[in-house]
Amino acid sequence: MNLSYDIIVVGAGHAGCEAAAAAANMGSKVLLITMDMTKIAQMSCNPAMGGIAKGQIVREIDALGGYSGIVSDKTTIQFRMLNRSKGPAMWSPRSQNDRAMFTHEWRKMLEQTPNVDFWQDTVKEILFAPVLKGEMQDLPQYPLGRGATAAGVLTGMGMKFFSKAVILTNGTFLNGIIHIGEKQFGGGRVGEAASKGITEQLISLGFTSGRMKTGTPPRVDGRTLDYSKMELQPGDENPSKFSYTPTLKGEQGIHTPLGEGGRAQIPCYLTYTNKEVHEILKTGFDRSPMYSGRIQGLGPRYCPSIEDKITRFADKERHLIFVEPEGWDTVEIYVNGFSTSLPENVQMKALRKMAGFENVKMFRPGYAIEYDYFPPTQLNLTLETNRIQNLYLAGQINGTTGYEEAACQGLMAGINAHLKINKREPFVLTRSEAYIGVLIDDLVTKGTDEPYRMFTSRAEYRILLRQDNADVRLTPKSYEIGLASKDRLDRVNQKNAEAAQIMKFFKDESISPDEMNPFLESIGSAPLSQKVRMFGVLARPGVSLNDFVCHNTAVKNLAGNFLPESLEAAEILMKYEGYIGKEYEMAEKIQRLEEIKLHEDFDYHRLSSLSSEAREKLSRIRPNTIGQASRISGVNPSDVSILLVYLGR
Repeated sequence: MNLSYDIIVVGAGHAGCEAAAAAANMGSKVLLITMDMTKIAQMSCNPAMGGIAKGQIVREIDALGGYSGIVSDKTTIQFRMLNRSKGPAMWSPRSQNDRAMFTHEWRKMLEQTPNVDFWQDTVKEILFAPVLKGEMQDLPQYPLGRGATAAGVLTGMGMKFFSKAVILTNGTFLNGIIHIGEKQFGGGRVGEAASKGITEQLISLGFTSGRMKTGTPPRVDGRTLDYSKMELQPGDENPSKFSYTPTLKGEQGIHTPLGEGGRAQIPCYLTYTNKEVHEILKTGFDRSPMYSGRIQGLGPRYCPSIEDKITRFADKERHLIFVEPEGWDTVEIYVNGFSTSLPENVQMKALRKMAGFENVKMFRPGYAIEYDYFPPTQLNLTLETNRIQNLYLAGQINGTTGYEEAACQGLMAGINAHLKINKREPFVLTRSEAYIGVLIDDLVTKGTDEPYRMFTSRAEYRILLRQDNADVRLTPKSYEIGLASKDRLDRVNQKNAEAAQIMKFFKDESISPDEMNPFLESIGSAPLSQKVRMFGVLARPGVSLNDFVCHNTAVKNLAGNFLPESLEAAEILMKYEGYIGKEYEMAEKIQRLEEIKLHEDFDYHRLSSLSSEAREKLSRIRPNTIGQASRISGVNPSDVSILLVYLGR
């Protein structure tokens, strides 16, 4: 057996899988340790990827060379582009996925990735070694300080695996406790054991930890539902996908029919709770682990349980429930919006009072899970801990919630672990470069005391960070560090060149009143009095590039020569040119503060003119730049000015 690796990844959820794939594809020899090889990248909660802001993250993962977008496309049973009625900065792709196929495809892709080995086991401890000696010794009691580095792991079976770096992606398994009504038992997911040992070890080494809660709804038998009483929610008529590269045979670009074997999309349905449902649920509150105080951890604010909904929004007579299929070849249904930890008999009674659920049979009840996490202010922007070198944390262990948030952290941890052990510069994305950059900066700089979820509102530069241009923003950067392939870069260059040609054509060519006036009058737009540049007409509200295709032969012929994503990119760049330019200017101004570095040994306590809160938080978080320091809660503009004056000297 091989006992020595470059990088060990603990946990094979969405974060662990992306971390292992990224590090291996960059050339590191990786060991991925998981408690159950059949649960790789398991969709523990809803069988879907993407959504508001989350879809942008999946596109960014794909643009960087990660696998989440590719696996999602291969297992999609329905695709929708959310927020189409709003501007392109708000468009968010979302797929409904086949849960079993998703896990199967992830495992297959990892098994086909050179440099990835697997080991099925638990991890009890991290092994440490002195940095200065560079020896891979088993020194678990080695005193913390700048001379300690992660050097391997000790497993539940007593195996010692050594490595140059360790990435922890433990999800909800650290001292996990499952709650259903008055019952509680240890577990990281229902039917799976919790992981013990790592939390206690890290706390003994000076880390702080906390408890968080998440939950999941019941799964029911689709054969017992009456869909005629529900509202149909079909997928897009012309579905697109996540990955910028071909993932299915015969693809030509990002806007292509989905599904292996050309299967039709599976519809979802909508139903609602009602007053009777709410009253039944209330009868179980005295046995609810949340209301009885047995659950101490905070749950996700933006994905509340049904108990929370009817308490916090007592004026609402009903709440929306999404009825989502679990896959092509199963009758199992995910009851999205009905997350609960109430006793199972209360869940069943309440479900049967919803329209279409009168005769429902349950596969398994909803439950809550409470688990350990480590406040992410103990990390650097590379996701390396600031107490122990070469130890990285990614995913729910950092206080996030959601597959997409976990996957992007795993990807960045895998990239940076590989770069660190090869003595290369770290790879950090700024807030103006990616939603991933926003997420990691929020976590490391501000921390979180409740499960963190990404929203478009968290980003200052939403017009720059669109889902359609993730490849343009990030693939060249990923190619430079050795992750994204040459083929990916070539596709980006082709898209940029085609978009530039389309934009030049619209800025150079004119269109006559005879061609466009009938259409302009039909949408209530002022008619043309003479020939004008096409660019100016396209900038009008309600006018799209496709309207030119329908009314101008030259544009129709031009469009036929380019991929749909090139046309979409050109249209967005032309229609929002002024807004995009202003946002770039703002980002450049803020970036000046990001370029002023702060040394990691900076002694903030020496600057007596700083507020005491600023000294305490700057010393604890250790920001890398003035820009990061300015975003720390409790650091005021006057504190930033003092730092700038001091650094100027």
